Amino acid sequence: MATLTVGDITPRAQYTATANQTTFAYAFPIFVNTDLKVYIGSTLKTLTSHYTVTGAGNSSGGNVVLGSGASAGDIVTIYRDLPVARSSDYQTGGTFRAETLNDDLDKLAMMIQQVEYDLNNRVLRFGQFTTGIPLSEFTESATDRANKVLSFSSTGDPTITQELGVWRGNWASGTAYVVRDLVKDTSNNNVYICLTAHTASGSQPISSNAGASNWALLVDSAAAATSATAAATSATAAASSATAAASSATAAATSKTGADTAKTAAETAKTAAETAETNAETAETAAAASQTAAASSATSAAGSATTATSQASTATTKAGEASTSATAAASSATAAASSATAAAGSATSATSSASTATTQAGTATTQATNAGTSATAAAASAAAAAASADAFDDSYLGAKSSDPSVDNDGDALTAGDMYYNTSTNRMRVYSGSSWSDVAVDAATIVSKTSATGSGVLPAGTTGQRDGSPSAGYMRFNTTDTSAEIYDGSAWSPVGGGNTTDKGLYEHAHTIAANYSITSGNNALTAGPITINSGVSVTVPTGSTWIVA
Repeated sequence: MATLTVGDITPRAQYTATANQTTFAYAFPIFVNTDLKVYIGSTLKTLTSHYTVTGAGNSSGGNVVLGSGASAGDIVTIYRDLPVARSSDYQTGGTFRAETLNDDLDKLAMMIQQVEYDLNNRVLRFGQFTTGIPLSEFTESATDRANKVLSFSSTGDPTITQELGVWRGNWASGTAYVVRDLVKDTSNNNVYICLTAHTASGSQPISSNAGASNWALLVDSAAAATSATAAATSATAAASSATAAASSATAAATSKTGADTAKTAAETAKTAAETAETNAETAETAAAASQTAAASSATSAAGSATTATSQASTATTKAGEASTSATAAASSATAAASSATAAAGSATSATSSASTATTQAGTATTQATNAGTSATAAAASAAAAAASADAFDDSYLGAKSSDPSVDNDGDALTAGDMYYNTSTNRMRVYSGSSWSDVAVDAATIVSKTSATGSGVLPAGTTGQRDGSPSAGYMRFNTTDTSAEIYDGSAWSPVGGGNTTDKGLYEHAHTIAANYSITSGNNALTAGPITINSGVSVTVPTGSTWIVA
């Protein structure tokens, strides 16, 4: 083998592969290909199966060539791993060859490099300047070391301990504590770790104890409890705020609806008032025209009574027009009519006093003012009407398919509330706790002909009897032409059957439906009797049926 030069080098190389990379160099000498270990990630690869090696016996190293290219980002690690063993033996008096000796010395150097690299780079170690060396030995058994961690004692020696420290339970005065002891302060449930070995004294809480500096707070349970209480209070307040906000939103929506309704009513009243004002102005104009006509009549009255009469007639016509216009006013119809009548009277007496007509014109102006007042009253009436309508809407809930649980505004029901049930076609009233029909449908009750008359029984054929009768049901059987009652097991005739005023008992001679004689009773039938096909009469044990 060629002589190798073993320099002061690191027998390890590591790469981050590029996509499909196959060749990776190593820069340290090896004797044979098996002296290398190759990993991709944490997986050890196999020589020949996964890779080949070049450069064995070369002082400058060689290459590792993968059979399949690595993926981008793969970590490829190559290191020398010579067997720690001696493979040659020098014989006494034997040949002492320099090449063999060099190979052995090279191997020793390589082995030492492996150990040096591992000691310097892959293990925890103390610096050359560290004091307290050598350390004491571990004495704990495998059982004592199980599930523990390595730590150092107060003297700096290695020891085995819990992950954080040793749990000592509740803090107690007079107890000797060492570093890393864990305790609970029972006054507030806080958890502390011991920083300085000491014997406890005084009382809790630890935070105000004279030896508080010996401890460090690990778990602040008191603050956590306070925060939890505050969080719960905040959550309750938030829920209350949400509820209040929802209620406010509902109230706002209801108020808006009411305001919109009131606004519509006010606008309607305003329109009516404006119409009334227009009509009043028309009445005033007509009255003024009447006044002018009356004045003309007064001027010509001395010369011609006939003219005065004509003018009076004209004034009367005008007054009628004023009356008609005033009647059209929504809020002051009666007042306008009165003004028209007064104007007519003034015209009639124009020959004696034109000033009366002037007075009536002023009255018309006053009526216009009254019309405005009436308009205001109309607006108030509209608001009252809206309130009344809302009150009625809260009491009569309209047509619904089932019993409501709240009124139309979403408020609680009150005794006396009513609605029409569209499923049963009946009015229902709320008693304060439940709904019931206001009146019973005639189809579901037994009526009577009069206060002293007869009850009208339901009537029908034998085949129309109730499918599942209960004891006490009574009806008139049109097949048997007799009243019958259900005794809990069978239908039976009521009373004496078809008793005539001759003292006779009549019955049909044909039995058209199955019948069972009541257990313990006997039956008597005037024959002959016919039992229809498929129909049977049952005579219980101990009973007798005689056909005479």
